[in-house]
Amino acid sequence: MPEGQFLCSDFDELLVELSQTAGALEIDGAWPANQLQRLAETGVLGWVIPEQWGGGGFSTQQLMFGYEKLAQSCLVTAFVLTQRNGACQRIAGAENKAMQAALLPALCRGEVFATIGISHLTTSRQHLSKPSVRVRRRNGAYLFNGLVPWVTGAKYADFILTGGTCDDNQQILAVIPMSSAGLTVEEPEPLLALNASQTGPVRFENVEIDEQHLVVGPAEQVIKRGSGGGAGSLMTSALALGAAADTLKRFQSEAKKRLDLVEIHQTLAYERKLIASDLYAAARSESAEKIPSLSTESIRQRANSLVLRSAQAYLVASKGAGFVAGHPANRAVREAMFFLVWSCPQPVLTATLREFTCVLKE
Repeated sequence: MPEGQFLCSDFDELLVELSQTAGALEIDGAWPANQLQRLAETGVLGWVIPEQWGGGGFSTQQLMFGYEKLAQSCLVTAFVLTQRNGACQRIAGAENKAMQAALLPALCRGEVFATIGISHLTTSRQHLSKPSVRVRRRNGAYLFNGLVPWVTGAKYADFILTGGTCDDNQQILAVIPMSSAGLTVEEPEPLLALNASQTGPVRFENVEIDEQHLVVGPAEQVIKRGSGGGAGSLMTSALALGAAADTLKRFQSEAKKRLDLVEIHQTLAYERKLIASDLYAAARSESAEKIPSLSTESIRQRANSLVLRSAQAYLVASKGAGFVAGHPANRAVREAMFFLVWSCPQPVLTATLREFTCVLKE
């Protein structure tokens, strides 16, 4: 497992800072601006950007380690980073060299902020008979119409990487300036947790872009082309393991005062260690999907289960105090629920529902 100093300068100090300010992001209208600035200052924003554009060119294993540690310190900041990084990775994986030269160095330095909105092409609104976002060609340009339901930090972004479906059912991905005419950032709905991510809808009404903004397409299933992580990717599991690690650290402080909790904590902590070991093994191996226990879906389901059970155990250990707003157990339970709805593919959802309905027999 990689050490933190290889990921950025002063990584341990950064983690302490993020942990100390995580609670402040619970207030209404919060946005992790200061946290993102610290990520820029310490080089974290260069993790997924190729070295030729000023980034670090880190391995998947290193990225998973970094995401896990950041989520352990501040899940909101880690989540916002993943959405920004998703946009950066797809830009870096495109054939559009002019776009890369124009955006990646500035993104690496934190001078601009990009976000991503592709859930409507992967897990969200797939039950609808009509695409959530339609794209029509006109005089060599592309017109976007529709709603992207989940976009993180849209009102703070300079660009959004998103996509839509053309009349022939081919799709495109494009980088669209947030200042584009016809683009409206709607007010986010209050969420159960992570409200500081400012995640909500973006509407397009005849938003026009030209081919220089294209990342992929037109083509079938553009989400499967290029890089950037998809639904149920290892990155989502790394964040779940990080959140569980933070909860178990707090649970351990309760266990030190109550011997009846020691075995529970040790069992959950050992389970987390096993899942983390499998996650890093999968990150190292290109053939990991051939081993059932190392598939991204298997790791995600196990990580989801662990983060939920750890949060519930911590709440039980905290008793009534943990049910009070502002208590770490309160936030841990709410944040754990996030992993049930974030980029969760159907096989993981099905496995989770089966776990929920399992009756333990003596």
